[in-house]
Amino acid sequence: MSVTGEAQNALRPLMFSIAYRMLGSVVEAEDVVQDAYVRLQERQAAGTAIDNPDAFAATVATRLAIDTLRSARHTREVYVGPWMPEPLPDADTDPAHRIERDETLSFAFLAVLERLGPVERAVFLLREVFAYDYPTIAAIVERDEAACRQIFHRAKARIADGRPRFDGASDRDAALTEAFFAALEAGDVEGLIGVLAEDVVFYGDGGGRAPAIRQPLHGAVAVARFLAGLVRRGESLGVRLDRTNVNGGAALRITGPDGAILSMLMVHVEGGAVHTVANQLNPDKLGHLGTVGDLTALLESGGARA
Repeated sequence: MSVTGEAQNALRPLMFSIAYRMLGSVVEAEDVVQDAYVRLQERQAAGTAIDNPDAFAATVATRLAIDTLRSARHTREVYVGPWMPEPLPDADTDPAHRIERDETLSFAFLAVLERLGPVERAVFLLREVFAYDYPTIAAIVERDEAACRQIFHRAKARIADGRPRFDGASDRDAALTEAFFAALEAGDVEGLIGVLAEDVVFYGDGGGRAPAIRQPLHGAVAVARFLAGLVRRGESLGVRLDRTNVNGGAALRITGPDGAILSMLMVHVEGGAVHTVANQLNPDKLGHLGTVGDLTALLESGGARA
């Protein structure tokens, strides 16, 4: 079967959807899509028939993502501080990024997937998110069906205690995040405590490239005071907070006086309270969002860590 150029372009969102969930990186996912697209074109040019373009695209994207994860494994194991995914803006205009926004794109879900090895992650996502049957998954990851079933159940068990819960109460959650942002912008510690879960966790991902706390911060009081302190420090530096949405959830785009992005603060609501807050400051993970500012230079004194 010959795949037209229009049909080939239509496969890009599928490939990106798989690669981004596998890698948690917009840049690396784009590289996978480009490599997969080249392979598709090479196969077409060689006159080799492609009976099922969707299956071919899913297979190539998944295998390339597995290879990328394997090559990056050491880097992630020695990563400085907590690892969080690259933000994917909901308003992204790239046609290849127009994928369904659901809970499996949330930063909290993608972070939990870091517990899984490359093949485990592939099997879990292909089954849980993309609903492929086991024969198809087995062909993609080059394992037998029985092994894929075992891998899936093992992977599901490994992430069960950390997997975020979504109850679908969108109106309540929207009101909650609105209250959180209002309290944050006002530096209102008590207001923040009122919307944070008692066991809330704050993560700062600087990756050793930007000033950030290297250990998660736990507890409503500690997180509220820390966030209020960041806002006060930001105000003194001319930092701006703009509300946006990334990965299907609420976020704040934080920019410096020159308009360059400094970080993306992402929020996960669970059980009627803000359960997780993650501040993505690693400039290597923000470049796809626009011009990245130099937070270290802005702070100068080095007295603030986000």
